[in-house]
This record gives sequence, C-alpha cells and structure tokens, in this order.
Amino acid sequence: MDCNKKQGKVAWKGRHLNMIVRNGWEYVERPDINGIVGIIGVTDNKELVLVEQFRPAVNARTIELPAGLSGDEEGFAGESFEKAARREMFEETGYECEEMIPLFDGVTSPGMTNEKVDFYLAKRLKKNGPGGGDENEDIIVHEIPLSNLIGWLKARKAQGCVVDLKIYSALFFCDGTGSYGNGE
Repeated sequence: MDCNKKQGKVAWKGRHLNMIVRNGWEYVERPDINGIVGIIGVTDNKELVLVEQFRPAVNARTIELPAGLSGDEEGFAGESFEKAARREMFEETGYECEEMIPLFDGVTSPGMTNEKVDFYLAKRLKKNGPGGGDENEDIIVHEIPLSNLIGWLKARKAQGCVVDLKIYSALFFCDGTGSYGNGE
C-alpha cells in the first residue's frame, strides 16, 4: 500500500496554522516547523513530570506531557528532535536529563491534522531551573507519583482541567527503562 502524501491546496493561512483541502477533506497543518517533540520524564523518585497550562482551543487549563515545536523560531531551524526535546523539557519544566531516549512517533489526530509527534524518554533528571515556559507561556510544573497518577488526574478533571490523552499512552514507558516497544 502506498502511504505517500498527495498534495493539497491551502484554503486559509493563519499565524500558526494552515487549512488544507485534499480530495474534498479539510485538515490543518503547522507551517514552518521541523516537527513536534513530546517528553516522558520520570524522576528518580518515580514521579511523572507534567505541565499545566491554559489552552484556548478547549477553553480550559490542560494537563499535558512537556512538548514543543522543533525549528519554529529563528535560531532553531534545522535543530535535531533530541535537541528540541532537551530544550523544551528545560524551558517548560526546569529539568535537564542525562539521557534522552527516542521512543516512537505518531500522528495526533489523523482525521483533523497531519501533525506528528516524536516522543522521548528523559532519564536521570535534575531540576536546574524554574521551568514555566517562555515569555508567551504560563506553565505550572507537576511531579506526580506514578502510584497516584490516575487518582490525581481524576481529581484534576473534577476541578475542570482537561487531560491530554497522550499521558495515558506514556504510562507504558514509565518504568524508566525505555525498553517497551523498542524491541529490547
């Protein structure tokens, strides 16, 4: 089966997104980026590092894995996904890691966007900064014990937060070895 992309027509251009029409199907894409990275950071104390921020698309605060764009700003063009993952992890959470292990990649919502995320496991974390994001972000950092994660997420949902589904997928890798799905 040929999975190659067929060209679409740009129907609308925005500041951060383009609306594309291909064979009568509408979807959005992010122009001018290399890609997107997501980071599964587990501390030595078996805590998952999460971020919380307001997202206008859902009009609520969301609980998410640290993540960000690669190549979206001047000075980051051509950066590797691993370098982007390290930069985003530190910027959003204040954590640096000794090891950044590539895990998998995949599309986020294939009926609506061509967006693909490359995921990394951040190991041996050290808190060396405040986190909180850049000047355009207002990020709260959470370190949640894996033993209490599901209960904590349920409580945050009850308080009105939206939980990003990628957190539940990340649990598969939270043993800290990075061996799941890696063929090891």
